[in-house]
Amino acid sequence: MATTLNANDKRTFYRHMLKVGVPVMIQQLIVVGLNLVDTIMVGKVSENALAAVGAANQIYFIYSVLIFGIFSGAGVYLVQYWGIKDLKSLRKIVGIDYVMCAVVTVPVVVMAFFASPFLVGLFTDDLEVIALGNDYMKIACFSYIFSGLTFVISYNSRATAILKVPTAINACAILINIFLNYCLIYGNLGMPEMGVRGAATATLIARIAEFAAMFTYVYVSKDNPLCAKPKELLSFDKRLFKNVMKTAVPVIFNESLWAVSVSVIFAIYGKISPAALAIVQVANTVTEVFQTAYTGLGNASTVIVGQTLGQGKKELAYGYSGLSLKAAWVLNVVMTVIFIAIRGSIASIYGFNEETTHLLMESLLVYAVAITPKMLAYLIICGILRAGGDTLYCMVIDAAFNMVIQVPLAFVAVVVMGLSLPMAIAVVAISDFLKVIACYQRYFSKKWMNIFTGM
Repeated sequence: MATTLNANDKRTFYRHMLKVGVPVMIQQLIVVGLNLVDTIMVGKVSENALAAVGAANQIYFIYSVLIFGIFSGAGVYLVQYWGIKDLKSLRKIVGIDYVMCAVVTVPVVVMAFFASPFLVGLFTDDLEVIALGNDYMKIACFSYIFSGLTFVISYNSRATAILKVPTAINACAILINIFLNYCLIYGNLGMPEMGVRGAATATLIARIAEFAAMFTYVYVSKDNPLCAKPKELLSFDKRLFKNVMKTAVPVIFNESLWAVSVSVIFAIYGKISPAALAIVQVANTVTEVFQTAYTGLGNASTVIVGQTLGQGKKELAYGYSGLSLKAAWVLNVVMTVIFIAIRGSIASIYGFNEETTHLLMESLLVYAVAITPKMLAYLIICGILRAGGDTLYCMVIDAAFNMVIQVPLAFVAVVVMGLSLPMAIAVVAISDFLKVIACYQRYFSKKWMNIFTGM
């Protein structure tokens, strides 16, 4: 089924993959690195504090995934318009992103502020964890506003492959957050000792600074394709909005269901103990560090395949997608070996008690093995099928495996069978092995290859 590429085609692919993939990987590594530092610094306070922040951040996780779904769906059009350098249409898509960001963000912030005890209580019954999570969310929820606006710029910068300055801004925001964490969590350098409230305050300040820097950069750089007047951004008509939403809604629904399934499984793990929540919070964050390489590859694949389709070159786009999958298999071997090799060092950082540390070690081993099917499915869905606008199929496949298979497996493993946390994680991972088979079948069919530019 492979399409033969000549040496020049391969050089073009790898050059674009490095140009887009490496900066995106760095961006994602910066974001995940912040989460990792947060878990380490909050974990030093107590296991319950870490469990509380992990539970509270599930709301932000769902919000960020929903926003990603909107931008990812609209990005199918944006990437193809950028491929033919249609700036007028591109800016209309960015305008749709801003409007939808506001529509989603405002109600989420209101809900998070006024219903934080209830929301944290969905993930744990421990009263201390709920109280700490409430303290954190009451402050951190306002950072969603600035995160959402920054996401519009950073996500669309990936689609246009203009990433140097946005990546540098992300890095500076991380450093601000780490410094303020050091000051406000523990009360260093004359600052008040605020615990989890300090972590939330640090996050809010860092997000505000990141937003200010990102927007200053875009509107100072007059040649930036995202630099547009409000009239240009809001010049989209109902027809374009409807067409974009027709592609985006399945992605939004898809990502939302995935986020909800992850949060429900997180809550199910919480039925084991507050320590289980802390372990899963750490294991998920560490896994995300390894997944940043796949995120870079996936975004590069979306841009390369999407732009090539926008130019009407279907067979070349299919050939590029095949190279992306080969690169993913190389990453699978490298990441799994490294993950297994360093899990002991990771576990030792947190200073948990002996029993919790042992469970963390076993859980990290399961995550290391499960990364292969999980990331192959991610690359095919987010990096290839969506680039061709095959968003409805992606929605169906994700909904089927995440909600219909994965959540029930977690419930059976924890509630019915009473398995240990590592065993429960292994049972849940079965769905990823089945999912990647279905993804490959769709990929080989070539039914996902759609063109929206009229080329």
